[in-house]
Amino acid sequence: MEPKPPRLDTPRLVIRMAMPADAPLVAAFLCEERAHLAPFEPPRQPEYFTEEYWRIQCVRQLQEFLDGRSLRLWLFDAQRPELVLGRAGLSRIERGGFHACNLGYALRQGAQGKGLMHEALKAILSYAFASMGLHRVEANYMPHNERSGRVLERLGFAKEGLAHEYLHINGKWQDHVLTALTNKEWKAQ
Repeated sequence: MEPKPPRLDTPRLVIRMAMPADAPLVAAFLCEERAHLAPFEPPRQPEYFTEEYWRIQCVRQLQEFLDGRSLRLWLFDAQRPELVLGRAGLSRIERGGFHACNLGYALRQGAQGKGLMHEALKAILSYAFASMGLHRVEANYMPHNERSGRVLERLGFAKEGLAHEYLHINGKWQDHVLTALTNKEWKAQ
């Protein structure tokens, strides 16, 4: 039986995978937040900001979820479901002796400072540990991104080191603080 993509409801958010019909909403979010997100992301090709690109990506991301390789979620405003507030994803999911993944996330500039990402990640991490059976979630951030560091610290992520020239972000190699959260209740399934 194939796993069913999750829908996580929090007091202010509906967190779910985007479907092809959501491509206009996703593209609008990315276009509106392009300048805000650019300092934290790799360079993007123009097609990344189009509805057609996201219709295709939604299908690909669903297949990655079904294959157990990733879980790409979008944060929709619970009061205005047509408004994408952000995204969060679990990528590079590994099993075997690892049972771990990487966490990435982004939030609309106007939605920051309200605890929304904490709310979203708390629900996503609960799902990752309880439903997906993951033992470890790694999340990395650039040292100057103090807001991201505070979100992770509040969620219980522990700093594990600094990776020099870790990712090519905004046109240059950037250092990243390495953090992780482990599931103390993990049991082999």
